[in-house]
Amino acid sequence: MTPREVIGTGTGSGEALTPAVNGAPRPTMKLKLCGAGGGRLGTLAGLGRSGAAALALPGCLLYTRTGSAPHLTRDTLQEVSGVPAVAQLTLPTMAELHEVLEEYKEGAAKFIGMPDAVLYCSFHDPVTPCPSGYNTNKTVSLWGNSGRMEMTASKFMDIQRAIQPDWFQCISDGDTISGEAGRKRAKKSVDRSLSFLDACLQLLEKSPELQGSVMFGAIEGGDILEERLRSARETAKRPVGGFLLDGFQGCAMAKETKLKLIASVTAELPEDKPRIIHGVGKPDEVLECIERGVDIFESFFPFQVTERGCALVFSYDCYSDPEAAVFKQNGAQHLEKNGTEEDQDEISKAGPEMTPFEIFLKDKRYQEDFGPLLEGCTCYCCQRHTRAYVHHLLVTNELLAGVLLMMHNFQHYFGFFSAIRDALRDNKLDQLKNIVFRQALQGPADAKPGQ
Repeated sequence: MTPREVIGTGTGSGEALTPAVNGAPRPTMKLKLCGAGGGRLGTLAGLGRSGAAALALPGCLLYTRTGSAPHLTRDTLQEVSGVPAVAQLTLPTMAELHEVLEEYKEGAAKFIGMPDAVLYCSFHDPVTPCPSGYNTNKTVSLWGNSGRMEMTASKFMDIQRAIQPDWFQCISDGDTISGEAGRKRAKKSVDRSLSFLDACLQLLEKSPELQGSVMFGAIEGGDILEERLRSARETAKRPVGGFLLDGFQGCAMAKETKLKLIASVTAELPEDKPRIIHGVGKPDEVLECIERGVDIFESFFPFQVTERGCALVFSYDCYSDPEAAVFKQNGAQHLEKNGTEEDQDEISKAGPEMTPFEIFLKDKRYQEDFGPLLEGCTCYCCQRHTRAYVHHLLVTNELLAGVLLMMHNFQHYFGFFSAIRDALRDNKLDQLKNIVFRQALQGPADAKPGQ
């Protein structure tokens, strides 16, 4: 496949080169696609203040809490392979630092000790539920540790000027994911979001602190196809640097509806700008979105798995025998063991959110399991520790449990995206889908026969 350069987009205002604060020309973000079938394989290059950073596509962002990967220090994060070039900040946590950052004047990257990091600021934290019913024509509500914060377009841009992110999501009205929003509410979400976008674009032009920043316009409209298409077409007319597919979080929207909307929206968007989706993290859902033209995902899913006391063990090796790979890697060797009711009580403690792609390490079956979390895994935890040790750390509430699980889950998840790119390059995406979808249908990896 011959790479084809399809974009040079520096800021939301469409300049070829944008001035940095020190007066030197700011590098231009470029999207290069390789024309692979089944997905948009490529690279987003020219990132960061030096322009040296790049994000391989399809790819994911590094999920952080105020710039720090959950449970991890900078040193422990360096032990994780495949860490994405772009880190995600969330506005609810950064808004609470607004006054401090405004006084600091040098931006969030330097403030958090990551001066060379490429930062994307999203409007909401994908892990924190956002109550419905608080948005108006002039404001959108954020929810942080200090409670509800009402955000106007002007206040939003004031905060972005203090953060000085490389990318940021424009303020939008995405309160249409409850499943109860009708056509009228979907239309209102699009109208409001376009109004916010126009106001923010005007303020962006007048903000020297943000002349190196790329604004992503949000595609809204709930589950109403006509409104989604209107949002996509109108947003694409504006000088944004990329697009955010918003409102697809959670399970309120039927899967078939969600996938149809995503495919229809991406078909309306220009090929030469990146597409991010929020709230989609499970491996099978990621693959379905990639097939429909999505480029970039969040990495909150491995954090949620860690918080449940679980380890990701799903297989994504499409270069060996699929049955052997699935059996070896998803803990299936334990399925033949007879469990007691007490064991099943332990499993139920992981909660209804547990997915087929993980194992619950608080389960007593791992008390004397001296193998790694995942056979063949090269992560720090699997190379040095056992399932039994992590089980012990979890049941005794040791902080090290979260550290080791986060290192493993991040590395496994980042490796999954690398496998997706390899599969696209080698025309093996169907084989990868087959492996992942079979595991999705098996039920949780901790399930016993008969469950």
